[in-house]
Amino acid sequence: MPRRSIWKGSFVDAFLVRMKKKRDLLLNRKIWSRRSSISPEFVDCSVRIYNGKTSVRCKITEGRVGQPLGEFAFTRKRRLSRTTIELGRKRDKMKV
Repeated sequence: MPRRSIWKGSFVDAFLVRMKKKRDLLLNRKIWSRRSSISPEFVDCSVRIYNGKTSVRCKITEGRVGQPLGEFAFTRKRRLSRTTIELGRKRDKMKV
């Protein structure tokens, strides 16, 4: 389901439009535009998407075409659930 109007088309930053023509420049390139959509020309390229702190390497496949780049570079850390933390503590006590 598209998030943007069909008549507007997908948003691609001007920097990425220039890079489409020179595909070899796109390989392992840092991209700060998380809102840009992935176009079919970027398939089989690996790019580094900035998540606010570091760059996250992302391999672009056919299934990712049309999605924004920011969906594949998470900005939040994954947090372990409390149950797995407590189970780990109980196992350590049993070993001692």
